[in-house]
Amino acid sequence: MTATPDARPRSTRLPRPARRRQLLGAAQKVFVSQGYHAAAMDEIAERAGVSKPVLYQHFPGKLELYLALLDESTDALIVTVRSALGSTPDNKQRVAATFVAFFDFVSGAGEAFRLVFESDLGNEPAVRERLDATMNECAEMISQVIRKDAGIRDDEAHLLGMCLVGMANVSARYWMNSGTGIPKDAAEQLLTRLAWRGISGWPLTG
Repeated sequence: MTATPDARPRSTRLPRPARRRQLLGAAQKVFVSQGYHAAAMDEIAERAGVSKPVLYQHFPGKLELYLALLDESTDALIVTVRSALGSTPDNKQRVAATFVAFFDFVSGAGEAFRLVFESDLGNEPAVRERLDATMNECAEMISQVIRKDAGIRDDEAHLLGMCLVGMANVSARYWMNSGTGIPKDAAEQLLTRLAWRGISGWPLTG
């Protein structure tokens, strides 16, 4: 038998991990462009080229889908910062690498940073918990270096680590959103110079 002219080909049946990846990719585009509250599961399913039942097979609701994306984004940021800190034993270069890590994150494809830093769901407990945990983990990684080399108390080192994380976070987002015209590498160097002038005031111990 030959197919009739209007017969539609069956959609490709993807392995579950590949389908999940496809759905997350479609959801990220919708959440980033519209925000959580305006995003609709219908639109996400349509963008992914699947039916709503298929979408719900993988994610029982919009919040679960958003949290899965948020987990991916926060994990990526933590890995990026950890790699930056481990890339050199030189503390000045570590400061520079940390700013590069945040600038790379906010300028990455897909604008996933908006899920982390500009979420319109920040008051949702599950979201707030993840965001706070991410900033704390980044700050703690930085504070470990400060604590080891400057010989200050744990709480003081963590406060300084959080200060550097906040500085990198806010400045990178401002650079991305404001269109200042400052090249990325020049902006990173400016902030590195400012941060290093402060943090280098604590002499190395040992």
